[in-house]
Amino acid sequence: MTESPDQKPSPGRLRGLRLSLPSFVRPSWWPLPACVLLGTACGLGYGLLATPQYAATGYAVVTADKGVDPAAALGYAQSYGRLATSDATLAYAHGAAGESVRDLRAHVRSETSPDSPMIAVTGTSSDPDRAADIANAVTEAVVAGAGHVAEDTGVKLIEFSHALAPADPVSPSAALGTAVGASAGGLVGGLVLLVRPRPGRRGVTAQVPGPAQAGGALHTGERELVG
Repeated sequence: MTESPDQKPSPGRLRGLRLSLPSFVRPSWWPLPACVLLGTACGLGYGLLATPQYAATGYAVVTADKGVDPAAALGYAQSYGRLATSDATLAYAHGAAGESVRDLRAHVRSETSPDSPMIAVTGTSSDPDRAADIANAVTEAVVAGAGHVAEDTGVKLIEFSHALAPADPVSPSAALGTAVGASAGGLVGGLVLLVRPRPGRRGVTAQVPGPAQAGGALHTGERELVG
C-alpha cells in the first residue's frame, strides 16, 4: 500500500531520522566552542577599545618625636591613611591636582600597613603625568594637615618619595583581555553543558495495570457453573 502525498510521517519515523544523522552534523557540545568564541571576541574588543589607565604612587612615613612611644607612629599612620581620601584633604589638594573634588575622589586611594608607619597614596588617570600629579597633590595635602597638629600628636608625617609618571598602564592589554574572555567563555560553556538536559535520558513512565475487577470474574464463574 502506497502513502498519499498529504500523509504526514509518523513521529517515530522522524525520531529515527534524527537519530540516524551523523554526530558532526548535530554535535551536543556546540555551546562550549560558541561560548569560547563569544568570550574571546568580547575580551579582545574590551582590550582594544578600553582607554588605558595609569597608576602612580607616592609614599609618606610617620616618625615619632623624642620621648614618644614609637608604636604611636603606627596608629597615627592608620589615621592619616584614612584621612587621605577625606573631604578636607581632597578640598585642599584639588587645586594642585587640577581636578574637582568629585573627580579627585574617584581617582585616588590610600593604603597603609599594620607593620609599617608608611602611607601609600595612589592616583589613577588615563594620562600618566596626571596620575602622578594627583598622587603628589594628595600626599602633600596629608603632610600639610598632619603638620598643623604635630605639636599636639608628638609625631610628624614626612613625604618619603614622590610619585613618578608610570611607563606602562595598569589596565589589561588586548592579549590579557582576550585570554580572560576566552577563559570566561569556556567556563560558561562548560556550565551550560552540565545543566542542559541530555538526550536519551528522558524519564520513561511505566504503565501499571489497573486492579482486576473481582465482580466480573465472579459472575463469569457463576455462568460457567450454571451452564
